[in-house]
Amino acid sequence: MRHPTPALLRAYARTAYAAAGAVDRIGRRSPVLDMLLRRMGVRQGGFITAWNPYSRAMPDGWNARMQRCLAEATRRVPALAGQGSGRGWAEDHLLVGADPRRIRRLARRFRQSAIVTIRCGAPARLRLLGGVTNRAALPYAGQMEFPR
Repeated sequence: MRHPTPALLRAYARTAYAAAGAVDRIGRRSPVLDMLLRRMGVRQGGFITAWNPYSRAMPDGWNARMQRCLAEATRRVPALAGQGSGRGWAEDHLLVGADPRRIRRLARRFRQSAIVTIRCGAPARLRLLGGVTNRAALPYAGQMEFPR
């Protein structure tokens, strides 16, 4: 896996993560997303995708197939279709209502570099899944959690 570059970390931080009309961003709290989690019957969860493993662009057909596999892997937990979008790009995501540890395991299985975790009443957090060595040099480090 490649180390996330500062540009990639800035892109994560600028991304809007959305599901069912609720939108969140790293380091911000979303009361609408809190209500959505409660409607899902959970108090925590996260946004995950199977698109573009390790941030390497893949063909649309491949991404769609992997996203369907991710949806199948989450069939036993509450999950809603979602999207991550930024400047001129968008990827399908799932908002999964589950313990972040479970979401991290799924993300590793689908070769992702990070997930966004949410908890009712708390700001969204970017959780990197590995490969970061110089935390102090990273933008938005206060809203990120790093692997131990």
